[in-house]
Amino acid sequence: MSDLQTATENVLIDERVRGFPPGHPPLPLAAIGTRGWKPYDGRMALPLISLDRQAFAGNVDLMMAYVKSHGAEIAPHAKTPMSTALADMLLSAGAWGTTVADIRQAAVLLKAGQRRLILANEIGGVSAARRLAALLGHYPDAELHVFVDSTALVEALAFAWQERADLPPLGLLVEFGAGRAGLRSAEAAAGILDAILAVETPALRLSGIAAYEGAAATADPEETMLRIDALMAMTSDFLPKIRVRIGRERPLLVTAGGSVFFDIIVARLSAVVAADPACRLVLRSGAIFFHDHGVYERGLAGLDARAGFRIGGDIVSAAAGFRPALRVWAEVLSRPEPGLAIAGMGMRDVAMDQDLPRPLALYCNGVRLADLDGARVFRLNDQHAFLTLADDCDVAVGDVIEFGISHPCTCLDRHAILYGLDPDYSVTAAYLTSFG
Repeated sequence: MSDLQTATENVLIDERVRGFPPGHPPLPLAAIGTRGWKPYDGRMALPLISLDRQAFAGNVDLMMAYVKSHGAEIAPHAKTPMSTALADMLLSAGAWGTTVADIRQAAVLLKAGQRRLILANEIGGVSAARRLAALLGHYPDAELHVFVDSTALVEALAFAWQERADLPPLGLLVEFGAGRAGLRSAEAAAGILDAILAVETPALRLSGIAAYEGAAATADPEETMLRIDALMAMTSDFLPKIRVRIGRERPLLVTAGGSVFFDIIVARLSAVVAADPACRLVLRSGAIFFHDHGVYERGLAGLDARAGFRIGGDIVSAAAGFRPALRVWAEVLSRPEPGLAIAGMGMRDVAMDQDLPRPLALYCNGVRLADLDGARVFRLNDQHAFLTLADDCDVAVGDVIEFGISHPCTCLDRHAILYGLDPDYSVTAAYLTSFG
């Protein structure tokens, strides 16, 4: 065990962190999973967020089986949980590397001992390039690849890397895009390729092509497919053009694939990558390992509708195979009107950008009472969730409600600790998050 892992496990947690029982003496992080706490038994402070460890492990196994069956790799996006412990679990399960969204996230993972990272974003200009160089100067064994879509960034990185002789090699990924950053045409990409090759050194080199298809999505499924197909066509067509310039020997990455359309990426890019022995396809899906009761639930239904989830040639139901692993727990604070309940959970505790949370089950005095199929969250305040209830729904002040969430990425970042639960929902682990 590394010194950092030992230090993390020994971090003292107290009631300043959501979930920790008020008045309880501080505990080392590693001891939290030994106390037999449950989110619904009255001891833990609510609201809190939890991870179904069994569901998470099943999601990991299923996604890794899918990736392997297609001869691809995966660098899961760490921005979803920003937990070094969970990122390490994914590496142990067979991930090729880890994806981060910015320089600070790269620093978190590097400090935790991870060394192969994709920085799936443009970082800025000269000041940002110098910040990245200052970070990587401490990690000479790091392998980092960063997105570029402008000559300004290429020049900034070249300038920063020329200033120092103590930096590990940096890989530059030409990014194609639709709906967000990234180059919009092959002509523009050719200009970036020229700029990269003009400044290449052993420590600053072209390392492949990148794209993110999720930003191309629209409310119209047909339009979405057209936009993603066009993006993938530009991406795949550019690989042979790179080979004409640099030869066949240099290892290259082609990386795309979020948690909704990764099957389209595999279908559109596998052939061109397979035809290039020195190239590898790397997906970057992150939220898929956590799943949800909202945006990704709909995404997997769409994946099944296009029969896109195939393992070993067989069509597998993604909607049935992946399980939502995250829950938020809150107490009922008030029943001010018939058919209305107010729970102690609000915008500071749960995501609302991709649907409101979904009531799942009701608990009282440590006992699960019933499903809450007839209940619905219709509004959130800072600290309150407003629920409509069915006429026959017997909800009392002090009861605990288990909520499903939509969009893990914008829910987890509200919490300093993710409580890991076993199948009977006892807390058996705790994972620090590092959202800054």
